[in-house]
Amino acid sequence: MTMPMPQARGPLSAALLDALGTLDTASEDRTADLPALAERRIEEGTDVLRDNDLQLSLYCLYELYYGGLPGVPADAEWHPELIRLRRVLETAFETALRATVTLPDLPEPTAAAVSELLFALAAEDDGPSVSRFIGQKATLDQLREFLMLRSIYQLREADPHSWAIPRLPVGRAKAALVEIQADEYGGGRADQMHSHLFAVTMEGLGLDSTYGGYLDRAPALVLAANNTMSLFGLNRRLRGAVAGHLAAFEMTSSIPNSFYARGFRRHGFDGAVVHYFDEHVEADAVHEQIAARDLAGGLVEAEPELLPDVVFGACTVLALDALAGGEQLQAWKQGRSALYRPDRSSDPADGSPGTAAAALDAAALAEGVPA
Repeated sequence: MTMPMPQARGPLSAALLDALGTLDTASEDRTADLPALAERRIEEGTDVLRDNDLQLSLYCLYELYYGGLPGVPADAEWHPELIRLRRVLETAFETALRATVTLPDLPEPTAAAVSELLFALAAEDDGPSVSRFIGQKATLDQLREFLMLRSIYQLREADPHSWAIPRLPVGRAKAALVEIQADEYGGGRADQMHSHLFAVTMEGLGLDSTYGGYLDRAPALVLAANNTMSLFGLNRRLRGAVAGHLAAFEMTSSIPNSFYARGFRRHGFDGAVVHYFDEHVEADAVHEQIAARDLAGGLVEAEPELLPDVVFGACTVLALDALAGGEQLQAWKQGRSALYRPDRSSDPADGSPGTAAAALDAAALAEGVPA
């Protein structure tokens, strides 16, 4: 499952993609200068979470551990300079996440106390509701944009969190994680894998269901939300964070998916097109109990020192959903596309779409492919 090679979004991603393209040739290795270039970009004082160049670069580095990139050797995931680059970006990214997330008072390290806190955090979440907008107001084009943005994760659903399976101790937490992930992968049935069900939904709206097909249209915060899962999953020291992240992910899924289903039915879609959302309304209502009590709570009881990271992981879900959802809703309410465009110079100052930019987005939505 190799995604298409994305377009660069700045000096670092351009240099990285160029270097990756030469690794399978006899030409000079161009990776040596990448870590220093990343450090210079970070020292500029950029907003790491919203920096398209940095987030795309980190996303591409993580992709080497998933399905890879076209023409890039499989052993690139162990290239020393690429690992150095990844560590530079991860350090800045984790620092930005921890500066963004506000942690509540920590409970006692028991499954009951941890699950109680996580359910309270989910219930108190007052971030912008993309799901309610979808359910009540979204246009057909906005439904397509919603699917395009969600496809960055949904077409490989469960993979980032599955990195945690070998990292958790044998016991209650690992058993809970495997139970949840087995459902995500369709319980052994390829046609019931959630990634496949989402692809069916996309195709029902005339969209391209190729893995990574809309990466070039995903803004930085969407990439950041996906990079967070890979950061947590690929670093064993953050195994508590990935458990907390998955718990909050499941606990904030069931009700929103009911609104998504309503929004799609409002436009006349049903059956296989809406099945993905209906499936998550039922599955995640069960998963949230297992994730909170057995996965997150069970891990804390086994390794109490991981409590702060479990809570941190859960809080990043709410924080990044609020940031990304806020940008998405602001664009839609102003009559703009929520998709990433490298050149917004044609947008007038009042925030309404400029002629060239609007035509670009309209063409992308009409054809179901990135413009």
